[in-house]
Amino acid sequence: MKPAVLMVDVDGVVVRHPDPSGWSARIEDDLGVPRLALQARFFKPWWDDVVHGRATLRDRLTPALAEIAPHVSCDQLISYWFEGDAHLDDALLFQLAEVRGSGVPLHLATVQEHERASYLWNALRLCGRFDDIHYAAQLGVSKPSQDFYAAVEQRVALPASAIAFIDDTEKNVEAAIARGWRAALWTPGATLRSLIPKLYD
Repeated sequence: MKPAVLMVDVDGVVVRHPDPSGWSARIEDDLGVPRLALQARFFKPWWDDVVHGRATLRDRLTPALAEIAPHVSCDQLISYWFEGDAHLDDALLFQLAEVRGSGVPLHLATVQEHERASYLWNALRLCGRFDDIHYAAQLGVSKPSQDFYAAVEQRVALPASAIAFIDDTEKNVEAAIARGWRAALWTPGATLRSLIPKLYD
């Protein structure tokens, strides 16, 4: 039976940075922000709270920047981050457009905080390519927790068996399969037709 919806991960799937080190690889040269200090003062202690909606990005990033790079504003860092981590996989988007054109809605299922989710949806215009977005800060849980998949099912009012899903992280795919989703591991150059042939029934 054809899936009622296709859920798609963002980072590593729809958005794929050409540098394996990611958006912050040159942040010290470009902005004068020490990369390791940013990890130690912001991401390591606060990211879990931010990405699950328990704290805002700016409330946690502002004091960290004041300590490690007082010459850089929160707006500057966020713009550098979001714009630098916005490399769309056009080949995948072409395949997804075909699936959507056949009548299968496309939804994003992703681990994001509120501001980047809004940037992806509005500034990057993924709202024109997808029908909805489900993300960690909105739900209060993240992949691979079974609670994430259950919350998405509740939002779309569909049983697990009606949902297809692609993600580039094996543990997320395994958790979705355990939940009953038709999930497949996405790798660059793969085709949706080979991974989830039922999309083309």
